[in-house]
Amino acid sequence: MRRYIAKRAAPGDVDDLVQDVLVRMHVRGQSDPIANIEGYLFQVASSVLTDRARRDSVRHRGAHLELTETFHPVEELTPERVLRGREDVDRLVAALEEMPEATRDAFVLHRFEEMSYDAIAGHLGISTSAVGRHLMKAVRFLAARDLP
Repeated sequence: MRRYIAKRAAPGDVDDLVQDVLVRMHVRGQSDPIANIEGYLFQVASSVLTDRARRDSVRHRGAHLELTETFHPVEELTPERVLRGREDVDRLVAALEEMPEATRDAFVLHRFEEMSYDAIAGHLGISTSAVGRHLMKAVRFLAARDLP
């Protein structure tokens, strides 16, 4: 049975498929004896292979990448990187404190609270176009200070 499956499946899947065949045989649920056990076994193996192929097709298994450092690099959280991040946050907070209040409020509501222009306009009691002007002003203000 292993050879039968190995000819039709990836080498890494053979053990799992063999186990699936054995599980299906075990939970068969019929007490009647099987006349041709070898033929039945290969029929179950064929069914398992077909089910696996169908499942792989639906889940687009061939399009997945391995979870390795090459495809998914892990960024190290070094003390230097943490310190730079804290300094960036401190610079952003200082810049926000320097902004005019209406500009800061519009920017914070849009970027951090993820409110729409219309919702900000209603909240601040200004027009939607004024919200756009305040946000552009905030972006220019932060860009002049090399902040995101």
